[in-house]
Amino acid sequence: MIGLLQRVLQARVHVDDNQIAHINQGLLVLIGVEKGDSRQQADRLLSRLLAYRVFSDDNDKMNLSVRDINGGLLLVPQFTLAANTQKGLRPSFTPAAAPELGEELFDYLLNNAQQQHAKVASGQFGANMQVSLTNDGPVTFWLQVTPDTI
Repeated sequence: MIGLLQRVLQARVHVDDNQIAHINQGLLVLIGVEKGDSRQQADRLLSRLLAYRVFSDDNDKMNLSVRDINGGLLLVPQFTLAANTQKGLRPSFTPAAAPELGEELFDYLLNNAQQQHAKVASGQFGANMQVSLTNDGPVTFWLQVTPDTI
């Protein structure tokens, strides 16, 4: 399971010209689900997202997590993160999970995030979304949880 996290001052998601999600300072996380992913990967990814220290402390060091700052967490499903881009000029989506598994694991991740953190918003699985953000830094990290990293 992949999480592309971006430290943001604000982020929002629109579907059909309607805003469906918004956060102020926090993390926008694009979520990719790969074949073979399970709830274990989702649990580990969420644990890392909530504790990952990407916000500055009083000494301007990245020592604070989204929990520490009581920031927003915006989760957006994005199956293209699982693409294989090693060859050619067109991505292969062979590594991506089937839509049913992707949606199941995204919903599982979202529900657990909502139980563990106060400020959680989400994109809409399978929708054509417009995501806008103000990246702070910019600070962007790729987190990937595989069975061998649990």
